[in-house]
Amino acid sequence: MFLDPLLRRAEPLLLRVDRVAGGRHAHLRIPETDRLHPRTVRAFRWTFWLLSLELVIGLAAVVVAIVIAANAHSMAAVPFAVWMRALIVLAMTATLFYFAWRAALGWRWAYQRLRLFAQIFPVITLVMAAIPGLYPAWMVTEQIVFSLIMIGVADFLTSDHMRSAYRKPEQEQDTVTGDDTTAPA
Repeated sequence: MFLDPLLRRAEPLLLRVDRVAGGRHAHLRIPETDRLHPRTVRAFRWTFWLLSLELVIGLAAVVVAIVIAANAHSMAAVPFAVWMRALIVLAMTATLFYFAWRAALGWRWAYQRLRLFAQIFPVITLVMAAIPGLYPAWMVTEQIVFSLIMIGVADFLTSDHMRSAYRKPEQEQDTVTGDDTTAPA
C-alpha cells in the first residue's frame, strides 16, 4: 500500500492513541494465524467496503443539505438537527475506519469498539429517525439506509469466526501454586 511508509513512521503516535482508545487492554493482539485467516481478511474487506459506502452516504447528505440551503439562499432552510446529524455521521465514520484499520492489524480493543458501535449506532439512528418532525423525509431515508448498512457491518463482525479470532485471551495459571503468571497490564 502506498501509505505504508508513512504509517510505519506514525506508528509510535498511533500506539499512544491506541492506549487512550483501548484502555488497559490496548496492548492485546490476536495471533497472526487468526489475523491472516481468509475469513478474517474477507470480513474486514467487506467491513471497509461497507464503511466506504457509509462515508459516501454521509457526504451525500452534506451535499444535499448544502444544495437545499443554497437554493433557498439561507442556511436556516436546513434544520440545525440535519447539519448536526450529517457532520456527526462523517466524524463517526472516520472513527469507525480507524477502529476497523486497527482491528484488521490484530488489535483486540479496536475490534471490540468497532463491533460495539456497529451494533449500537443502527438502534440509535432508527430511534432518532422515528421522532416525528425531527428530520426531513430525505434524511430519514438516509438514516434507514445507514442503519441497514451498519447492521451488515455488525453481522460480519459478530460471526462465529470473528468472535473466536478476537476472543478474550485466557489467563495462564501456574499449575503448582494457582497464581496468575501473566504480567499485569
